[in-house]
Amino acid sequence: MRFLITAGPTREYLDPVRFLSNASSGRIGCALAARAKAAGHAVALVLGPCPAAPPAVDELVHVTSTQEMFDAVAARFDACDVLIAAAAVCDFRLASRRTEKIKKGAGPLVLELEQTPDILAAMAERRTAQVLVGFCLESEDLERRARAKLKAKSLDLVVANSPGAIGADRQDAILIDAAGKAGRLKDVTKEDLAAEVLRMVDKMQK
Repeated sequence: MRFLITAGPTREYLDPVRFLSNASSGRIGCALAARAKAAGHAVALVLGPCPAAPPAVDELVHVTSTQEMFDAVAARFDACDVLIAAAAVCDFRLASRRTEKIKKGAGPLVLELEQTPDILAAMAERRTAQVLVGFCLESEDLERRARAKLKAKSLDLVVANSPGAIGADRQDAILIDAAGKAGRLKDVTKEDLAAEVLRMVDKMQK
């Protein structure tokens, strides 16, 4: 199979030196790519700026912004069999990026933000026979919101986890398939979680 995997955070620059982002380490996406490659699949990894060392894959694409990640995924989506959107993309960007460094002023600074493109939703609209796997990170109502994302984006599988998973060596996760069946993993490593995701994807393809 041909896997297209996104990993890491994205950055949305406010000016030449400051940016909006998150603390995603990119480790789960890299673990997924490594596991898929070890299983003999062709793997394209679209990686945002993060400390995780990328595994050896067939194609490695480094990106910074959400738009860059969107463009990289869109260019490769039609040729893939499985899209695993593990990246923690930045959902907002400055409506008008400053070309010079923002200076301190006497009062508060007000920034106008706009939404970045929704990569997974856009690919769901143009899918043919691809398997789509999404990740859902929520600080509350985790399973309910994960189920809502599964339905709204017509996913085959959603992996739900809390903010405590960011940067952690071990984590809990809920995996919900298209039929609504939920499986719970407790205190697993990123590699263990990646193995279970790949096992479920492989089962879908048989």
